[in-house]
Amino acid sequence: MSGIFDSLGIDPGIIIIILLVLSIVLIINVVSSNMRLSRLERKYRIFMKGTDGQSLEKMFIRKFAQIDRLYEAKEDHERDINHLKKAFGYTFSKYGVEKYDAFEDVGGKLSFALAMLNKDNSGLILNAVHSRDNCFLYLKEIVKGESYVMLSQEEVEALRKAVNFGIGEIVEKE
Repeated sequence: MSGIFDSLGIDPGIIIIILLVLSIVLIINVVSSNMRLSRLERKYRIFMKGTDGQSLEKMFIRKFAQIDRLYEAKEDHERDINHLKKAFGYTFSKYGVEKYDAFEDVGGKLSFALAMLNKDNSGLILNAVHSRDNCFLYLKEIVKGESYVMLSQEEVEALRKAVNFGIGEIVEKE
């Protein structure tokens, strides 16, 4: 065999060194593959611990059923949230109160005008006029921030407070 290498002009020592390096690289590759395989087997044993194929299948079926129930619950929640958003448009979320003395002989600012509005500035104004003998309550409708009936100065102030409700808080946060 050395005759073949001699006729080609190759030193047999170089071939041996190349084969030795190639063997070392292959041994390192085999060891690395065995380590990865053992880690994979360990993860597989942990995954399959205490289960056989049928019980694992039952577990997957339970998990998929849970996912289906969660999806149905999510649909119900979205429907409820949309219903609440629609209902919130009709609720009174802004208010303004102006207390005043309706008559000079009655003090203590027992009379008041209360404006209650929704997000579109529609709602009502309650005006309670307190005298020594009686208390009168007047209600006026507000549509988009305006009244079709003449408003008193106190009612206008209560309406202004209600329309601007929360604006001062927004400016302070910024």
